[in-house]
Amino acid sequence: MDTKVLSSGIQYSNLPESYIRPESERPRLSEVSVCEDVPIIDLGTQDRTQIVHQIGEACRSYGFFQVINHGVALEAVKEMAEVAHGFFKLPVEEKLKLYSEDPSKTMRLSTSFNVNKEKVHNWRDYLRLHCYPLDKYVPEWPSNPPSFKETVAKYCKEVRELGFRIQEYISESLGLEKDYIKNVLGEQGQHMAVNYYPPCPEPELTYGLPGHTDPNALTILLQDLQVPGLQVLKEGKWLAVSPQPDAFVINIGDQLQALSNGLYKSVWHRAVVNTDKPRLSVASFLCPNDEALISPAKPLTEDESGAIYRGFTYAEYYKKFWSRNLDQEHCLELFKNK
Repeated sequence: MDTKVLSSGIQYSNLPESYIRPESERPRLSEVSVCEDVPIIDLGTQDRTQIVHQIGEACRSYGFFQVINHGVALEAVKEMAEVAHGFFKLPVEEKLKLYSEDPSKTMRLSTSFNVNKEKVHNWRDYLRLHCYPLDKYVPEWPSNPPSFKETVAKYCKEVRELGFRIQEYISESLGLEKDYIKNVLGEQGQHMAVNYYPPCPEPELTYGLPGHTDPNALTILLQDLQVPGLQVLKEGKWLAVSPQPDAFVINIGDQLQALSNGLYKSVWHRAVVNTDKPRLSVASFLCPNDEALISPAKPLTEDESGAIYRGFTYAEYYKKFWSRNLDQEHCLELFKNK
């Protein structure tokens, strides 16, 4: 492949060799059914007790849920999707100015997951942005499309507020003070991955992203309404999550699984691709402060099993996560009390 990114306008009639998964690791798309009972939680209702209860149930049983009436302006969401499409439609020379394979860069366009380390690549390009504090990071963001910085900054602010509200509900659902999680995580970082999955000639041979859990605390995902592609693992089966209008998918990340002493599941999920249409998704991540000490909340360790995980800093966890392949065993396994 002579170009570093897939969003180059080149149409492939066959999947290049470096994207083909070994037989045993393919997505087996014909075996995937639709997840019929994805929890959809209406945050617009006045009944806080009901919201807290529904979120607790969803975190225990699924590790993810969708939220509607979430308070993020629908106009901001629509503009975010438009400017993301606009970015990936830019000429390839323009995009390549932002290309980097260095995961420590706070703004970069890249492809796959960790191009230098992995044996098989994933069928995706992504723009990775750090989003907090905005005044620190916005200056390095793309200047094209011209409305990019302003649109994305507005979206980031609103999504951050939503994330904090959800963390309060999650705290309460565990029987903790509503600020418990926020206090433990410290001044939270915020990142974004704007994912672009071009049409793929042989989707059954590859992934947009293989199965993985998120290393952060909470993920707020804007799905492409026209083109589904998100799948989650429930009771050993991969299920497709149909996009809901005006909804976000909320994922529990590894840090909340550790804080909840394993009561809440950091869900395994993956992105599949299709032959006909490009798919776009925008994942926003809330991350503990690097110095935050993550360990199971004391009140949740009082039964006979005690604390499942040892204490660790987020910096220690994140370093370990990025030094592995995406689809290896769950990184949290390495932090279990022996």
